[in-house]
Amino acid sequence: MIFPDDFLWGGAVAANQCEGAYHEDGKGLDIQDVMPKGILSGPTAEPTPDNLKLKAIDFYHRYPEDIKLFAEMGFKVFRTSIAWSRIYPNGDDAEPNEEGLAFYDRLFDECRKYGIEPLVTISHYETPLHLAKAYNGWANHALIGFYERYVRTLFARYRGKVKYWLTFNEINSVLHQPLLSGGIMTPREKLSLTDLYQACHHEFVASALATKLAHEMMPEAKVGCMILAMPIYPLTPAPDDMIAVMQANHFNDFFGDMHVRGRYPGYMKRYFRENGIEIRMTPEEEQLLRENTVDFVSFSYYVSICEGHGGENGGGNILGGKKNPYLKASEWGWQIDPQGLRYTLNRFYDRWQKPLFIVE
Repeated sequence: MIFPDDFLWGGAVAANQCEGAYHEDGKGLDIQDVMPKGILSGPTAEPTPDNLKLKAIDFYHRYPEDIKLFAEMGFKVFRTSIAWSRIYPNGDDAEPNEEGLAFYDRLFDECRKYGIEPLVTISHYETPLHLAKAYNGWANHALIGFYERYVRTLFARYRGKVKYWLTFNEINSVLHQPLLSGGIMTPREKLSLTDLYQACHHEFVASALATKLAHEMMPEAKVGCMILAMPIYPLTPAPDDMIAVMQANHFNDFFGDMHVRGRYPGYMKRYFRENGIEIRMTPEEEQLLRENTVDFVSFSYYVSICEGHGGENGGGNILGGKKNPYLKASEWGWQIDPQGLRYTLNRFYDRWQKPLFIVE
């Protein structure tokens, strides 16, 4: 296959993975700054210099040499994220931090110097710590307003520099990791299904609002959703196994359907009814969702899983499922499935007919 000259080949990082400089130039703390044992361990009670992630790869200071290397590799696109707490240190501040804004000006200018298109994730697992502790993150409707202020600031500042935007990283992961994905401090086992899906609703509304603002403020911009893609295969051709796959797929397809179609699908309305889940939403929010759908769908792909009766439970993959007897596994236990990427691309395009962007 021959790819066109303008095909966007590149690479990706996230601010919390690479920047370091957690305490410099007015940045506030975010949830990942206080997760010293990894993203799944939860935050420490209070941040201290000993348990904060101090430097990462020091991208904050060394980005010029890194981007030069990207150019030598032939990058045409570079996905990164903006650290919300570098722009609004507490998340609910009245005014943005100019030093944080200036850093991303320099970063995007450096990309453009080499002809590299920035692809920017607005919120990538780095909710400001204050919003998590004071508001319980995206469980609280108030975060929609704080996010709106944040995105207005970004779009006003970086229009003309950033064309491609993603609203939330792996938005469907909030069901599995509510703290990491949604800044929700309540332990996962104490959250009801209504709590979880209400948080999802808040993020859907915020995402639609960001899409609306982007199209108004930057007519040339393109906005996408970002989904954790995980193809699901039946353990056997048994009809019950096929139904299990269908039902499991619903929980991931739901997030793309909301962004692309702008309304709650029938299969989720039924799931809500059967499980006593009641989502608080206004007619204005429903209209916002319906009228502000995304321009493209982006996704990450790491593993596939199986569902059905029998087989080994767990399988070693981080998000569960059952072990596929036809696949080898990495040292982590994640099963290796290159065909799953092809399957995902075809399935997503068949479902949504939107441009697709592999971003992890």
